[in-house]
Amino acid sequence: MSAPSDPDPSLDDLNPSTPQSSAPMPPTPGQQAPTHAPWTAYPAYPYAPPRPTNGLAIASMVLGIVWIYWIGSVLALIFGYVARKQIKERHEGGGGMATAGIVLGWVGVGVLSLLLVAGFMSSMST
Repeated sequence: MSAPSDPDPSLDDLNPSTPQSSAPMPPTPGQQAPTHAPWTAYPAYPYAPPRPTNGLAIASMVLGIVWIYWIGSVLALIFGYVARKQIKERHEGGGGMATAGIVLGWVGVGVLSLLLVAGFMSSMST
């Protein structure tokens, strides 16, 4: 086997004696020169900052879950409706938590109502 007469150009980076230039290489006979300007990237747009979560929405959901002797249910309703109004005005996050607090608050009020009616009915029958 004989040594190739034309060395591999990819090995030039490994040989420190080869002079390196920053000018672009001319196209080889099988290639065409680029006819367009080099591509430039668009500027990057930053992410939008996250919306703050309304504190009353969080309190409404927590009180709706806990029900602290059904006073929590009433407070969950109050905080939930106030939070929904504030969320619309201030463009805050937490609308789902406010809605969850309102629903759980009404569930708590419904359970309290059923217990009061059942207690009243049992006291009337005796």
